[in-house]
Amino acid sequence: MRIGQRRTRPRQLVVDALASFDDFRSAQEIHDAITARGDRVGRATVYRALRTLAQQPDVDVIIRGDGEAVYRSCTPNHHHHLVCRGCGLTIEIVGPVVERWSNATAASHGFRDVTHTLEVFGVCSTCSTADPV
Repeated sequence: MRIGQRRTRPRQLVVDALASFDDFRSAQEIHDAITARGDRVGRATVYRALRTLAQQPDVDVIIRGDGEAVYRSCTPNHHHHLVCRGCGLTIEIVGPVVERWSNATAASHGFRDVTHTLEVFGVCSTCSTADPV
């Protein structure tokens, strides 16, 4: 947790749950994981903690195709994600070409102080082999 954030037990439970996953998880899945370990925390508390944590650089949130927000603990450095639509496998990727393109595109339209996010969704090789198209 970052400086300035109160270290509460429920928030720490959410941080610990996020650290135990390699892929993106919904608030409900995170809540279920916490309660499966025998800890008690309200669902609304998990949602509030995730909303706060998602403002930090080491927790990412993306919106899945079905519109649900999902969360993942990750490195604080700027990166993008490659996400399998089948199993949820998530790989952090760095895209210098994307960085150059976004900065050049923004500059050509007079924009500055640009930020962006990029998630690439597909089907990993394991899921492709298991369910050929």
